[in-house]
Formats: sequence, structure tokens, C-alpha cells
Amino acid sequence: MNINKNDTAVVVIDPQNDVLSEKGVSWHLVGNSVKENKTVENIERIFKAAKQNDFEVFISPHYYYPTDYGWNFAGTVEHMMLDIKEFDRKGALSLDGFLGSGADWLDRYKPFIEDGKTIVVSPHKVYGPQTNDLVLQLRKRNISKVILLGMLANLCVEAHLRDLIEQGFEVLIVKDATAAPHHPELGDGYKAALINFGYLANAVLSTDDVLKALA
Repeated sequence: MNINKNDTAVVVIDPQNDVLSEKGVSWHLVGNSVKENKTVENIERIFKAAKQNDFEVFISPHYYYPTDYGWNFAGTVEHMMLDIKEFDRKGALSLDGFLGSGADWLDRYKPFIEDGKTIVVSPHKVYGPQTNDLVLQLRKRNISKVILLGMLANLCVEAHLRDLIEQGFEVLIVKDATAAPHHPELGDGYKAALINFGYLANAVLSTDDVLKALA
């Protein structure tokens, strides 16, 4: 991929407390992967480089509102997320209890996300961007290439990758700026994701290599 700030953007998925903080409700499943990859630090490094080099940055967040708990069916991990109230918010029009909650951004990312320039799109509801306005916002800015990172590797990141590829974007995955659950029965989500990234993405690079491309 030819990385160029005129047609390439950084997209960060779910940079939120519930999956990146030791106090998050999913830390028991993802914590080891986050620490092994230095995911928190690497996401911050990408944020910093993107801002310093004038690349547009998009956030695709995950939120669940009270009405979402009325769904009649859900997949395996959807059930888990709803049961533990991951990314839970009081309502689409309310920030009551949001500050510092599991749905809030990791504090160290707030200067980058809340700088008045970062585009925070509407929330995705399962894993992919089909339920939010990420693609619309990218298209409106003539973005055709995406540097993709965030959480979780085998779920939201892979789902975003698949849909963006289908929508005609070139996609680069930052392999150590993500992480995944390691479940005693379901298996190693990060290993599964890495295999599929290699098959699907236009490029799979480390944070160090991406920083060179952004410079």
C-alpha cells in the first residue's frame, strides 16, 4: 500500500476502558493479549504519529443502550457482552455515568480523540461497520485506504476489515495495536485473527513499520 495522508486514514476501533483497562469488564479475557502485544502503548503511538503527520483519524466505537438489551437473539460473544454490560451506556442521548465508565475512552487517548479534529462515528452494534456511518464518513473525505487497529482483533477488527475490503478500500492491519480474548473453550482469538488478517488484508505490519510509513 502507498500510504499518503491525502487518501489514507487511521481507523481505531473501540479504544475503550472495558477492553483496554485493567478495570474493564473484559480484562480477564483480553488482558494477557493486551500486555503481550503492548496494545495500549502501540495504539497511543499510532495516535501520536497520525496527529503529528496530519493523517485523519476516525473512531468506530461500541456502545450498548438500554433498548439493546431487548434483542431476541444474539451470537455467543454478543451474549457475553450483553451479560457483563460491556460498553454499557444509560442512553443514546445521555452521558449520565459515562465519564470513566467502561464505555469511555482510555484516559491516555482522550487528548487525541477530543482534539476537535478526530471523527467519532456512530456506534457499531455487533462487530462490523454495517450498522454505523464509518464508510459514509470515509467516502465523504475521499479516503480509499485505511490503517486499521483497535479491539478486538478477531471480532470487531476482523469484521471491519472484511466489510471495508468488500466496500473497495485498501486496508492495512497494525498487528500489535490490537489484541483478542483467550477463552478456555473458544480458543485463542488473536491467533485466529492473525491468520485471517494475512489472508484478507492488503498489508499486515507492526506498529514500528506503520510509524515509518506515517512519517
